[in-house]
Amino acid sequence: MRSHEISVHTGRHEVVHDLTAECAAFAASAERDGLLHVFVPHATAGIAILETGAGSDDDLLAALQDLLPADDRWIHRHGTRGHGRSHVMPALIPPYASVPVIDGRLTLGTWQSICLVDLNVDNPDRQVRLSLL
Repeated sequence: MRSHEISVHTGRHEVVHDLTAECAAFAASAERDGLLHVFVPHATAGIAILETGAGSDDDLLAALQDLLPADDRWIHRHGTRGHGRSHVMPALIPPYASVPVIDGRLTLGTWQSICLVDLNVDNPDRQVRLSLL
């Protein structure tokens, strides 16, 4: 098993951040078959595999806003208004994803990307752990 950690600056806005290039480079460095496991060790972020660049990333943020509004309904309250929703989000978008690797290449579909999903505007810096099994 090989592991690597990357730092991602998400800023002070809700974001779907594409990690595919970093994941592909890590997988390529192994030059073998395996399973890439991507994990974000934060209680308020998740990993999603989806199409980006054609509006799906913005659609995901809009859907999460509809499902998890940033208002005062949340029992978990600290930080910015609606922060509790960020703690619920990983139940919908888990903090991990796994992708098969063949000959050091990710076997994603044509339009699939590996993305960090972060609704927490109070924490602008994230760590993402990559493990090749």
